[in-house]
Amino acid sequence: MTEKNSKIDVWVDSGEGVERRVRAETQDLMVVEFRFSTGGVGALHSHPHTQSTYVESGVFDFTMNGETRRISAGDCFVIPSNAEHGCVCVEAGLLVDCFTPRRDDFL
Repeated sequence: MTEKNSKIDVWVDSGEGVERRVRAETQDLMVVEFRFSTGGVGALHSHPHTQSTYVESGVFDFTMNGETRRISAGDCFVIPSNAEHGCVCVEAGLLVDCFTPRRDDFL
């Protein structure tokens, strides 16, 4: 187990109707929850980290590399390094993302 730090388990504003909190992290892996209000936007972006996303609740229109799909509770997928991606929340919900390596910009 890693030691708790003051930035873990603290909700941080992350843009239009979105908050995030780091749940666990090491240099090699980070687990982050993203809480979306209906209409919340995860703007299109890319990063060098490989990401997996699990939809804990809600409904989202998720775009990756120009293709949009509707995802909902129970769905899970992987986003390759540097793939452009983002989402719009159709029904309020929670995404659980894992990043490798850790997203130092979230600390």
